[in-house]
Formats: sequence, C-alpha cells, structure tokens
Amino acid sequence: MNGIFGIYKPKGPTSNDIVQSIKRIAGGEKVGHAGTLDPLAEGVLVVGIGREATKKLGIEVKKEKEYLAKIKLGETSETDDEEGGKTFVSDRRPDISEIKEAIKKFIGNIKQIPPIYSAIKVSGKEAYKFARKGEKPVLLEREAEIKEIEVLEYEWPYLELRAVTGPGVYIRALARDIGKELGTGAYLAALKRTRVGDFTADEALSLDDFKKLWSNSNNSKK
Repeated sequence: MNGIFGIYKPKGPTSNDIVQSIKRIAGGEKVGHAGTLDPLAEGVLVVGIGREATKKLGIEVKKEKEYLAKIKLGETSETDDEEGGKTFVSDRRPDISEIKEAIKKFIGNIKQIPPIYSAIKVSGKEAYKFARKGEKPVLLEREAEIKEIEVLEYEWPYLELRAVTGPGVYIRALARDIGKELGTGAYLAALKRTRVGDFTADEALSLDDFKKLWSNSNNSKK
C-alpha cells in the first residue's frame, strides 16, 4: 500500500511528528513529506510511503497550494505568527478598499523575505536555531509566486484571506508584509492549507483513517 497520500495535519504537532506517526503505523517503511506545515497550521500534508513514493515528493512540493489565512492587524510578532512575542504597532483601522488595494501588490511574481523563525539554511544551519538564541540571521529575498488573493472577511483587527500560491511561499511572510504595506503591522493568527495539487483537505486522511486503511490493506493480503 505504498504511495503518496494527503494526510490532514491538525494544529499542534509538527510535520515531522506526523511523519514519525505514519512510520510507526507503516512498520518502519521509508516516509517523507512534501511542504512543511508549521505546528500552529493545519491542513493537507502530502506524505510519501516507500522508497519509490518518497523519490516523487520533489514533484509534489512544486505543485500549486491553496490556503485560508486569518491575519491579525495592529501588532507584529517575533515569529510572524501567534506563537511569538507581540509588539503593538497601530490602532488605525484601514477600510476594506484600502486593504484590497494593498493586497493587489502581492499578486504575481514577487520578492519575499522568509521569516527568521524558519528552516531556511543560513551558514549551513536552520535560521530558527539562530533566532531561538536571540540572534537575527540575515535572510535574502527570494522569488515567490502568489496566483490569487481573495478577501473573505474583514472585521478589525482580523482579516481573512484565501490565497493560491506557487512553491516556496511563506504565508507568515505575506501576513507580515501586508501589515507593513498598510502601516498597521500584522501577523498570521491562523492558517489552514486546503489544497496541494490535487490533494484537498476535504479528502485528506486523519492519522486514525490512515491507520485503519493500512491495517485493512495488510489484512486483505493475508
């Protein structure tokens, strides 16, 4: 039953925690994932099981992704999400037309600086390891593609968006940069990845679902 699966990662565990759980269920098979989700994010995590499947994860990483993002305006965060220490910036309340105008600047091929609390390598070490020691690693701008951004709801201080992206986009960085553009500051309050390529959140398997599927598959071979 080796192959590539869409697994639903709940809020809390790391992407690696999910991989290790699947490895235990799959009896030590080689397991990998395509496109990390932060612990505070939930949604589709594409997982490959078996040597051949894990070799194909590089293709999955490059596929289009879709997100539902909840952004809090008025403050910044050390980690660009709910986890970090917050700093008040402004209580100015931009209207919806100003927000929609600001968001247009982030659609298309853009430059994006990843969050310092990320796994981007700096001098051979993940940036977050420097950040946790109180150091501020210098991260360079990267090319990023954001195909669509749609405003779903806005009630100060929360802004809810749907975003469709190419590979390598940090939604935490998008939230931070929207806040900069508006002059209010912002951070990512919640995130759900609803799609990776053809894998959707609605059809993704929970760990319990996967355990049952794996068990039934093995029993049918006996």
